[in-house]
Amino acid sequence: QVQLVESGGGLVQAGGSLRLSCAASGSIFSINAMGWYRQAPGKQRELVASITSGGRINYDGSVKGRFTISRDNAEITVYLQMNSLKPEDTGVYYCAAVQRDRTAWGQGTQVTVSS
Repeated sequence: QVQLVESGGGLVQAGGSLRLSCAASGSIFSINAMGWYRQAPGKQRELVASITSGGRINYDGSVKGRFTISRDNAEITVYLQMNSLKPEDTGVYYCAAVQRDRTAWGQGTQVTVSS
């Protein structure tokens, strides 16, 4: 099994930056891709950015050019650098690790962007 622990959320003013981290442990060799999702109040969880084990990166159009997903060489920690934050970026951000037959989720970290 894979365990994920997120950190780095908080309160920031519009235009500011935050960096989220997601540390994976357990059966990390089984991870095919990792991603960041967010869920705003009253809305469904949506994919923000993802990175595959081969290094292919995908961003939601709303964050392209502002957010950057990366990982360390050991592929144990995935980061989400968020710049030029907007109030609409507010939500709970979840880290996910996609394996062949399951997806592991972190506990979530709150990001609040004030206007």
